[in-house]
Amino acid sequence: MKKSEAIFGVLRIPLDALAVAAALLFSYRLRSASIDFVPGWRLLEAAKSLPQLPYYLTTFVSPGILLFLVLAAALRLYTLRSTMSAWVEVGRIIVASLLWIVLVNAWFFLVLKELFFSRALLIEATAFIILFAIVLRSILTLIQRSLLKKGIGKILVVSIGAQLLTEHAKETLKHDVHYAYLGHLPDLEALKRIIFQRPIDLVVQTDPNPRSSDTITLINYCRSHHVGYGFLPPVLVEVPHQLKVEHLGLLPLMRFQPTPLDGWGRVAKRVFDIVISAILVIVLSPLFLLLALGVVIDGGWPIFFVSTRVGEQGRRQIGLIKFRSMVRNAEAEKAALLAQNHRNDGPLFKIHNDPRVTRFGRFLRRWTLDELPQLVNVFLGQLSLVGPRPHLTQEVERYSLEQRRVFAVRPGVTGLAQVSGRSDLSFDEEMRLDLRYIEEWSMLLDLWILWRTIFVVLSRKGAD
Repeated sequence: MKKSEAIFGVLRIPLDALAVAAALLFSYRLRSASIDFVPGWRLLEAAKSLPQLPYYLTTFVSPGILLFLVLAAALRLYTLRSTMSAWVEVGRIIVASLLWIVLVNAWFFLVLKELFFSRALLIEATAFIILFAIVLRSILTLIQRSLLKKGIGKILVVSIGAQLLTEHAKETLKHDVHYAYLGHLPDLEALKRIIFQRPIDLVVQTDPNPRSSDTITLINYCRSHHVGYGFLPPVLVEVPHQLKVEHLGLLPLMRFQPTPLDGWGRVAKRVFDIVISAILVIVLSPLFLLLALGVVIDGGWPIFFVSTRVGEQGRRQIGLIKFRSMVRNAEAEKAALLAQNHRNDGPLFKIHNDPRVTRFGRFLRRWTLDELPQLVNVFLGQLSLVGPRPHLTQEVERYSLEQRRVFAVRPGVTGLAQVSGRSDLSFDEEMRLDLRYIEEWSMLLDLWILWRTIFVVLSRKGAD
């Protein structure tokens, strides 16, 4: 570890202590002088229960500082080699501050059996802790980055191996201000020559092989010369954001997961689906009745068409509910229309101006109203609001091994492919977008897709 990296890591502790002390004293000053938090707004009466400043300093400020430092340390805000993003750091500061105010209230109420001196002071202090801590840490980060740009504290990196470093890794090392990439070396002898000229902080092997004597010799050389050693797993290098480093007992374990939609993300997505689908079904129920009446008048019964599709994991089948938009014997007529399939680039079957579609069915499809009953599928857990579109069993049987990766998540009513072209996309393009969604999932991406879906439906682009 670079000395400057350790220094800047340690400095976060006194800066956080300073932020908490400043916040508590500033809030005390505001309340003792009856200065409102928002100037010009007289929201609070003058404080009458504040203690004397010396008593406040010894009984609350000092313990308050210590409590915040302990909480921040528990949230890993004092790791010397920080790899978290600025947004993650800000989020953890906010969490530490909120935990701080909860524990302070709990101590006074449950242990001391009394209320805090001033609730307004406590709320103001929490807000100022967040503000001051973020500002002081930002100043420290700017100073550190300015030094890194001058070459002070940079981690000197070389790659080594028969294979060249991947472009993604190379670009990351070149553009990350913490690193200075010195180039690629073919073997250990070249490494020995460059180390003789200048100290190297990290060696990245591009072709590790635990059975190779070259790999073992390289690792032993780095250990004996106090040089950091790392490697890029060649099998998983193309999906770096899907790798998780865990521990199997005391042994490090590198685990690949097909999608970041796991853990609390999966829970949040399911709760969101249940709430939104329930609200939409209730709000749109009058429209459901009108559309059902239109289907009956135009083409008789049944109102709904249930299409059997392949669901999550590719193992179970689900009944996809739609308002019937075709004649009743549509499946029987499909064989005679195979020659007109305009999606001959893959297993999907789509034809323009399908003669099986009824008059009212064309209206339903034009505005994507035939798919509204799928909100029931969402509520039941068979679909998600956002995800790859579910396909027919006979279509899935023709999927390649890579294309079957779309079953890693629950299929959806809309998805990245639907807001990027719908039926105008080729099958390969649709699959590429669905796989991209699976690998880069986030709740923000889901919200963006839902927002885009509104405009795609209104534009009627790509609707069959």
